[in-house]
Amino acid sequence: MKSASAPMNYEPERERRPQFWRLAMRCAQIAGTVDVIFFFLFHALGSPILAWINVVSVAMYAGAYYALKYHRNRIAVVLIWAEVLGHAGLGIVLIGWESGFHYYLLMFIPAICVSASRKWAIYALLALWGYYIALDVLMWYIEPLQPIHQTALHIVHLFNLSVVFAMFSYLSSYYLRMVVTAQRKLREMATTDSLTGLFNRRHMTYLAEKELARFSRSGHPVGFLLLDVDHFKSINDAYGHETGDRVLGFVADVIREELRAQDLIGRWGGEEFLAILPDTDSGKAQASAERIRNAFLARDWSAITGGDAEVTISIGVSELRAGDDLSAAVSRADEALYRGKTGGRNRVELETI
Repeated sequence: MKSASAPMNYEPERERRPQFWRLAMRCAQIAGTVDVIFFFLFHALGSPILAWINVVSVAMYAGAYYALKYHRNRIAVVLIWAEVLGHAGLGIVLIGWESGFHYYLLMFIPAICVSASRKWAIYALLALWGYYIALDVLMWYIEPLQPIHQTALHIVHLFNLSVVFAMFSYLSSYYLRMVVTAQRKLREMATTDSLTGLFNRRHMTYLAEKELARFSRSGHPVGFLLLDVDHFKSINDAYGHETGDRVLGFVADVIREELRAQDLIGRWGGEEFLAILPDTDSGKAQASAERIRNAFLARDWSAITGGDAEVTISIGVSELRAGDDLSAAVSRADEALYRGKTGGRNRVELETI
């Protein structure tokens, strides 16, 4: 019986909500298993009609599962809704409202709110509410058609309550994970450069301000590296922008591999990168820059560009000084970088005193 928390999103493109449809497949499996248990339970409780109804339910959930598997989501939605509405209605009419079959209808509410557009959600919720109320009112005026012993009715009620409780717990856990994942992705999108996986300029600025505040409190040295890929425009012109993007991704990997986990690295703009090295004076920062430059020389770039291009990098080094803001520290690194460029590129230059 067990609602598979059927989605109300009628768009056929499974790709729009792949996790939701995978959840629906899992719920269809669980619901089918519960109906198998119902088959034996109702036989034991002396209600063969309800027992054989569950055979139909198992078939419908199997159909919904395979429809979801082959991306026939609309068919799956119809099967799941038909099964839950029909099974709940029959269960209530046959053995009474006290059986608890109406609990399964409530499981549609979170699924509708999560998966449907606002317009469809309103229509679906109103229809579900109307059906729920109609069943309740109907049982005010008629007696169950196939009543079972009061003890058996209590067993069915407790079983239904337990199943719905377990399913709500499972779905709540899923929805919580979905929200947490979405929040994490939004946070990554807000702080990360999509091409290189490094911090973007905005987030680097935020992290740099925190590092400056720490420097003002402790006085611990902070090194800055401003890195720029040499002749990057010629790489784009010769091999295309797609290859250029791939080169930037590998450039980011090399920088990340040669620096420490606590160092902050971001794409500062275009083919330019900024690294902030906490607890690092200018001498150590210069040594780190040389290590990066040599790592570029050791890398086989032909495998990345598909040609004979050699990718080198020029790096300007500065150290945070008392009274500096971010702009001042980066500006001195930029001046050093400019000297490296005009001095022949593939160089590390330290700021002037």
